[in-house]
Amino acid sequence: MRYVGFDTQSDDSSGSQPSTVGQFRLAETLAGELRGMGLTEVSLSGGGYVMATLPASSGLTEVPTVGFIAHLDTSPDMSGRDVRPRIVDYMGGDIVLNETMGTMLSPSAFPELGRYAGQQLIVTDGTTLLGADDKAGIAAIMAAMQYFTDHPEVEHGRVRVGFTPDEEIGRGAEGFDVAAFGCEWAYTVDGGELGEIEYENFNAATAEVHIRGLNVHPGYARGKMVNASQLAMELNSLLPAAQRPEYTTGYEGYFHLTDVKGTVEKATLTYLIRDHDRRMFEEKKALLRSVVGELSRKYSGGSVEVMIQDQYRNMREVIEGRMDIVDIAIEAIEATGVMPCIRPVRGGTDGARLSFAGLPCPNLFSGGLNFHSRYEYLPVQSLKKSMETIIELIKTIKIKYR
Repeated sequence: MRYVGFDTQSDDSSGSQPSTVGQFRLAETLAGELRGMGLTEVSLSGGGYVMATLPASSGLTEVPTVGFIAHLDTSPDMSGRDVRPRIVDYMGGDIVLNETMGTMLSPSAFPELGRYAGQQLIVTDGTTLLGADDKAGIAAIMAAMQYFTDHPEVEHGRVRVGFTPDEEIGRGAEGFDVAAFGCEWAYTVDGGELGEIEYENFNAATAEVHIRGLNVHPGYARGKMVNASQLAMELNSLLPAAQRPEYTTGYEGYFHLTDVKGTVEKATLTYLIRDHDRRMFEEKKALLRSVVGELSRKYSGGSVEVMIQDQYRNMREVIEGRMDIVDIAIEAIEATGVMPCIRPVRGGTDGARLSFAGLPCPNLFSGGLNFHSRYEYLPVQSLKKSMETIIELIKTIKIKYR
């Protein structure tokens, strides 16, 4: 509840790192708390990266070092300023988030809400996101570290903790020093519902289409005008409608139009391109280039150009060679009394880029739902189970490798 009081919304228009000062303020606070717990090797880089060590118990220095990572920032999709969280005892039905605005968290819109009847939920006041993505992950890691410092009789190997800035805008792994982190493998605690383990994510790219039209007086436009805004709508209509986010699930990829600006003279469209399958991902990029080429030939009086930038790859390519670390996570979740659920990430995590940087890094649940929106909520029991999973993971690794 305290961590969500920090406004850590990232800003992709900023050239600094972290992209917003609130992230650095939270990083400073966490570094201080880690020192206060007695963790060692606590560091805070100028870019907002926090690292710390829970030293191994006596005689357990041969146990592999494992890491746990969460991100400081919240999504640019919704304000994270002046978050006013509250805990509700949920007995079913609708939750009034904001009576004045008529904002409701309802199982009619979010059917999975019904699964949490009888539990305590942390919700927003309907004017901001909550920030459980990923302050729930931070809280779970911090609470697990506190457990081990409070219980020195519970033996464990060396553990590393890392907190990263700007994950939501794709920069979280850019300044992460994998060698300095010094782990054989790690887990991001950045997943959703109770019990989730994720080791597959989208292959991802951004695409920006620039259209230049030809503007003349509309009364005399016949055979001359090329309306860039009309051309932009035509371009979007040539991409498969069934491959939009609102029509896809599971392993299905998509084209996501995130921004469009236009006049008669010029227009710009911005897309996210996503697919778990590498071949289908490349086909999506090729299709967009083909559509751009077709329209360029059709409207010779204007111009259409596209710039596509790859962002990250599916970490399955790396994790498939280390399925033992997924098996350990499954065992740890089961030890908390929760049924593990392996599913693909319909997004990305720092773990994807870190996996390709030499740090295999599956993703664990933190318990939150409806991320990036005013309808975000966090079941308290799920957050506790996330903390318990981290504890059980550390215990399991000690047993397996002692």
